[in-house]
Formats: sequence, C-alpha cells, structure tokens
Amino acid sequence: MKIWIAFWNIVLKDMRAYYLKPPNISWGLIFPIAWTAMFFIKSGRGLDDVLGLLPGVVAISILFGTTSMLAVTITFEKKGRSFERLLLAPISLELLMLAKTGGAILFGVVNALVPVAIACFLSDLSRVAWGAVVPAVVLIAIASTFMGLFIAVSVSEIFEAQTFSNFFRFPMIFLCGLFFPIDALPMLLKPLAYVLPLTYGVDILKGGFQGSNIMPLSLDFVGICLFCMVLFYFSLKNIHKKWIS
Repeated sequence: MKIWIAFWNIVLKDMRAYYLKPPNISWGLIFPIAWTAMFFIKSGRGLDDVLGLLPGVVAISILFGTTSMLAVTITFEKKGRSFERLLLAPISLELLMLAKTGGAILFGVVNALVPVAIACFLSDLSRVAWGAVVPAVVLIAIASTFMGLFIAVSVSEIFEAQTFSNFFRFPMIFLCGLFFPIDALPMLLKPLAYVLPLTYGVDILKGGFQGSNIMPLSLDFVGICLFCMVLFYFSLKNIHKKWIS
C-alpha cells in the first residue's frame, strides 16, 4: 500500500507543479488547435476530409506535448537536486520513473483529445474504429513520453534537452508517413522510417480513422509496444549509469 501511495503522490505532485499550471493548460489547448488549423489551411481539402487530417494532428500534438514537457521537467529536477530526494521514496526505480512519466502521458492523451473534440463538430465520427484509435493514442503518448525521458536522462541542461528533442522529432514527423507516404520515400530512407515508433502509431491512427493502414494493425501494436519497452529500458540504464552509480 505504501508503494502505491508514494506512486500516486509523485504523479499528483508533478501534475500540480508542472502540468496543471495555466500556461501549460493553455499551451496544451492552443497547440493542437493551431496544428488543426494549419493542416486545414495547408491541405486545402476543407471540412470534407477531417478524418484524413486527424491522424497527423493527433500524432503531432501528442509527440510535441509529451517530449517538450518531460524533457524539461526531468532535467530541471535533476539540476535542482530534487530528483535525488525522490530516490529515497520507498518504491523501486522502475516504478518511480513510471510515476514521473505518468503526468506527461496524461498530458499527451489530453492533447490528442482536443483535435478529436473539434472534429466532432465538423464531421461524422461514427465510422471511426475507436477500438484501434484509443489504444493507439495511449501508446503514442507512452512512446513519446519515454523518448522524452531518454532524452532528459541523457543530457544535463534544459537547452540541451530541447535541442536533442528536435533532433528526433522533426525527422520523425517527415519520415513516419504523415506528410509523405513511406513508399514514396527514397530507398535509403525507407528502412529508417520503420525504426521510428511514430510510424507504427500513425499507421494505427490511419487505420482507425480512414481504414488506410499499410501494415497489419497487430504488427503496428507489437512494434510500438516494443519501442516503449526499449526506450524505457535504456532510460533506466542511463539513470543507473549517470545518476546513481
């Protein structure tokens, strides 16, 4: 019981200290809305293709929301030595890091709900396969958060975390099939697309919203789950190596 009390207290502490601040709440709302408007204007397809735009808007909103927040909060706490006090909590390191990432995962899921809520007023979403979309949103949030965790524990300064995040994020959004079909990528870049977690998450969203996935959904789910486990494993390894040893 003490373990789970400590777990939820850490999650709630992060929510109050970072994610529920007015600037972050407004940013979490404005950012997806801005992406939605940009996609509509850029595509020129209008309201008749809302379902075609949702996979990109949802995926990018989650990716930037989770990685931006977590990379800053973890780096800030490590630099201010408050993270060292958390290591004294009566829980394992694995559960501690799950607690530290829980707020970012929730923040990413909420970011994804904003464009979906807007789409409810613009299009008929009754044909959406929510059984695929909902777990895809959660898994993309987890994978993106664990990527932010890996970045945060690999650097020592906040500006380094932001720079390192962009090094992963911007190539990822152009190679994962959002803007260009993977089949249209140069031959040298196609293998790279399949080693990106967002590729599998976006494919599930395309299948759920449009029925246009290019890989079996079972393979997509297995792929993104593997990325979640790998990113979390190497994050813990970095913490043991740089922060505890």
